[in-house]
Amino acid sequence: MARTTTTRRKDGRGGKNGGRTARAATSRLAEQPTVPASREREPARLFSTKNDLPESIRVEVIPLLNQRLAECIDLQTQCKQAHWNVKGPSFIGLHKLFDEINESVEGYVDLIAERIVQLGGIAEGTIGAVEGRSTLVDYPLTISTGAEHVAALSDALAGFARVARVGIEEMQELKDADSADMLTDVSRGVDQWLWFVEAHQQEKV
Repeated sequence: MARTTTTRRKDGRGGKNGGRTARAATSRLAEQPTVPASREREPARLFSTKNDLPESIRVEVIPLLNQRLAECIDLQTQCKQAHWNVKGPSFIGLHKLFDEINESVEGYVDLIAERIVQLGGIAEGTIGAVEGRSTLVDYPLTISTGAEHVAALSDALAGFARVARVGIEEMQELKDADSADMLTDVSRGVDQWLWFVEAHQQEKV
């Protein structure tokens, strides 16, 4: 399986939303991107550690985990977006559910970031790094109803679960059992939250 990181963002709703486009136009017009397009070709910077995972493996694992970190941070912000803005008859239940999911995802963010540092790497969790790396679909900024937020957040959860499982395969191929196990726990937790969210709309097919 080819191991690659990416700087592309997919938007399944017809391109960038207006807010992100406007921000990019006004604040980054003349700036260099925080995460260059060639990031995947740059070697990871390592600190010395007595961790016995070989350096040749750690130097490959760290950029891949930073990819998952960016997507996990993106997921967390999308959970908060849903929590803040949901409206309608199911407001209380969904407002609380989305906040519970956010708290769990924040824990997953810490797990991934701390694993990167444990391996001698730098956890790259800035807004610029996240925007440059995350492959999750942008969260729609104009929705309000419970049904709309359930649909959007379930997309985000399913998308992250998919890339987490890609990460598991990458870690297994690199023989980093601990990172693979960590991502397995994360993907299992995200699957559970996806179940909780989808249950608000699921119908028998």
